[in-house]
Amino acid sequence: MTASNGNGNGVAKRVLKAGVWAPSPTFYDDNEELDLATLATHVVSLAKAGVQPVICGSMGESHHLTREERKAVIAAARAALDNAGYTDAVLIAGTGGNSTRATIALSQDAAEAGADIAIVIPPGYFSGALGKEALKTFFADVAAGSPIPVMIYNYPGAAGTIDLDSDTIVEIARENPNICGVKLTCGAVGKLTRITGATATPEFADKYPRAHPDVAPEFITLGGFADFLLPTVGAGRAHGAIMGLANVYPRGIARLFQLADKIATDAQPSKADLTKALKIQDLAAGADQTLARGGIAATKWWLKKHNGYPSARVRRPLLDFTDAAGEKIEADAIVAEFYELEKSLA
Repeated sequence: MTASNGNGNGVAKRVLKAGVWAPSPTFYDDNEELDLATLATHVVSLAKAGVQPVICGSMGESHHLTREERKAVIAAARAALDNAGYTDAVLIAGTGGNSTRATIALSQDAAEAGADIAIVIPPGYFSGALGKEALKTFFADVAAGSPIPVMIYNYPGAAGTIDLDSDTIVEIARENPNICGVKLTCGAVGKLTRITGATATPEFADKYPRAHPDVAPEFITLGGFADFLLPTVGAGRAHGAIMGLANVYPRGIARLFQLADKIATDAQPSKADLTKALKIQDLAAGADQTLARGGIAATKWWLKKHNGYPSARVRRPLLDFTDAAGEKIEADAIVAEFYELEKSLA
């Protein structure tokens, strides 16, 4: 199989490049059955705001979904984006499994369903038995077996504490041309700068070309939180981020990225742009901390109340967020101020 993202088929070309993504929740009805209509509404609303979606990631409860459900969710997201005219939106899909074989199969499913990029977390069940060589072999095998480019997902909290260091990530990138990037949900800014220092160079691009340059022409490094978007993108040390907060504040996050990118590329960035960016960054950092404490359930609760979605249900063993807990989040001054800014950007 070869990577297919519509190129050459009369569909707008989709290319992985710097930007911001929201890991979309997977929506259910009150019986925990898939609600694909709400998913479609949500991913289109993200695209309208300038944010691209990640499907079947951690926020999407990927490990609570069957293989068939994962494929259905990805297909529904791709169809919704295309039908709304966002045929150029890059769709990243989580394909991590607890074995190499399962991960490759999920990556093949994702490609068939319309995903452009597979994002893969290390298999954490037997984390104690997986040393550096085992993890490098895992990503090499997945990269070889996936028909679409593969992004490394470094999230120790969801991978049995596996935390890939910068040297290992750079080695994987050099040795596997179908590895297109990394998302760092470890929060290690030093790791991010070391990786970009080694991979975001003309020398790396020339010596280690990517397998699918029409889809993923360069290795990109993304943060996993909103709280250091400006310091990393604005300093030219990151390509953007994938962050749960973008589900709640997509316009604010998109605006922050635009300002950070402008600051990074302008020879003499204006004081006005820097002031605006710092203000939004401060709000994003505060709101990210507050909403992260509530996890997936808090985000779904917010989207039900403020976006009018029909249900905030999560799949057991996760518990639904209570109204009392949600009202405490709403009462947070920074959360409220950022939301006023979000509405003003509409």
